[in-house]
Amino acid sequence: MIDFQLLKKICEVPGAPGFEQRIRKLVLEEVSTLVDEVSVDPMGNVIAVKKGATDKRVMVAAHMDEISFIVTHIDDDGFLRFIPLGGFDPKTLTAQRVIVHGEKDVIGVMGSKPIHLMKPEERSKAVPIDDYFIDTGLPAEEVKKLISVGDPVTRERALIEMGDCVNGKSIDNRVSVFILLEVLRALKDKSVPYDIYGVFTVQEEIGLRGAMASAHLVDPDFGFGLDTTIAFDVPGAAAHERVTSLGKGAGIKVMDSSAICDYRMVRYLKALADEKNIKWQPEILPRGGTDTAGVQRAGKKGAIVGAISIPTRHIHQAIEMAHKEDIYNCIELLREGLINLDQYDWSF
Repeated sequence: MIDFQLLKKICEVPGAPGFEQRIRKLVLEEVSTLVDEVSVDPMGNVIAVKKGATDKRVMVAAHMDEISFIVTHIDDDGFLRFIPLGGFDPKTLTAQRVIVHGEKDVIGVMGSKPIHLMKPEERSKAVPIDDYFIDTGLPAEEVKKLISVGDPVTRERALIEMGDCVNGKSIDNRVSVFILLEVLRALKDKSVPYDIYGVFTVQEEIGLRGAMASAHLVDPDFGFGLDTTIAFDVPGAAAHERVTSLGKGAGIKVMDSSAICDYRMVRYLKALADEKNIKWQPEILPRGGTDTAGVQRAGKKGAIVGAISIPTRHIHQAIEMAHKEDIYNCIELLREGLINLDQYDWSF
């Protein structure tokens, strides 16, 4: 149903916010033969253009970066201190391997005070993120040769198949990079009504920065955000807290904390999904924003935007999980959404 090996490769390549070199190289390799033009803007966003029948522009944004860390201090014993790049729940750091991207890649582990040495009142509390350190297992002099303050750190975790799902780190948002590539592949020899700007953005996890810059450059008439969303369909979750559920289809975003999707685009995507028998579910995300906001309002005139969201369990952890059928439905919905844009009445 989906190309798991390509998705695996995309998810496992490192790309901290502001340090997207390796994932950008992979995206350029994959997209170069699928579109008419490819460029990289000064921030590092990859802009892939497929020409359409008219000069209207539609921008699709999928961010390349992943939540990560950056080294802030190396102590006399060679242990590293860090701060996060993006939103982390501190309890998810326990017992994790990471990769420090210094002069060469160095494996490390997240360390903290052993439970045996904790005071009784400490044992019942989550370890604060400031109490973690990275242990590379190397002597201090070797650490200081290979690693410097300012080096990025990403999580070490393979993508695997689990039943009908995929599981690993950085499904947020590498699954959207995969989806955009697969849609551009499907449209390679097809005619489309408007110019499609497939933009693989940088620095989303620290404030939608790449999307804002690229949307200002592209100045789209229409836009689609592509990102993961919460699937809180697990034990203890109330029905109204779920946001989305795995296996129930592509998420059609109504709003998140950074954007209210254009009601015309929401109606368009819902009607199209029903017409084409694409499984979908509505999505309202109470907290958390996506590149959709940048695409919507960073252009010179604003854009009619919507978003297609991939339901994901255990989000912002190293064990993120998405359903393969949902991923397929997102590919189908975006593809149909792009080729049918000129068939809808966009008047107010």
